[in-house]
Amino acid sequence: MSGGPVLVFDLETVPDIEGARRLHDFEGLSDTEVADALFALRRIRTGSEFLQHPLQRIVSIGVLYQGGEQIKLSAFGRETEDETELLRQFFDVIEKRTPTLVSWNGGGFDLPVLHYRALLHGVSAPRYWDQGDDDRSFRYNNYLSRFHWRHIDLMDVLAGFQPRAMAGLDMIASLLGFPGKLGMDGSQVWPAWRDGDRASIHDYVEHDVLNTYLVFLRFERMRGALTAEGLERREAQLRDYLGQAGQPHLDAFLSAWGGAGPVPARA
Repeated sequence: MSGGPVLVFDLETVPDIEGARRLHDFEGLSDTEVADALFALRRIRTGSEFLQHPLQRIVSIGVLYQGGEQIKLSAFGRETEDETELLRQFFDVIEKRTPTLVSWNGGGFDLPVLHYRALLHGVSAPRYWDQGDDDRSFRYNNYLSRFHWRHIDLMDVLAGFQPRAMAGLDMIASLLGFPGKLGMDGSQVWPAWRDGDRASIHDYVEHDVLNTYLVFLRFERMRGALTAEGLERREAQLRDYLGQAGQPHLDAFLSAWGGAGPVPARA
């Protein structure tokens, strides 16, 4: 794989109830009623219930860190619901490790949400925001520029930066023989959070991160950053990690990863 550690990430979000109360006259409404009102307002204005980025409260950040023989999967949010702490945990990895960030639609959704929420909570991330003032190498390759490689938005890159060519993660992962979505999708995150089912959200975000990582490995093979043997080693590394984790949702992912997708050419 091309140089340095990799951090694959994905966010799960719910409506920012507190922020909505600041912006609108929702006095006397319950949290659920505030969320319903937000969705209704958005639907009236745009035809979609998809909320604006600043009103997306982060409740889970799924990350897969891979560096050399080290691999670790986590969902920031399992141990705390403090959004400020989730942001600090995420940006702390960047401050300490300077990994290549890998996402699916991170440029269109995840990073803007992280920006707005970090702004709201006063979270500092100088390494992430550097464009060459502190580290000259960041002038030519930083996290913020669309066509640089410190952040690889796989959806954007694979579509040739053409919106009409973009596809969903579930479609591409499933096409390649990976598990794709397993029993939950993004539309179910708010109902699960509202009903107190936090664990399902964190399991779901980890599944999305695993799918993204597997697609990324194929992308690395396609662009010549991994040999066929190197791809096999990385996939075997992940299989071993999941098999040793002893967690039901990871066992389910590993079991679903039995389907054989197209085999990359060895030449």
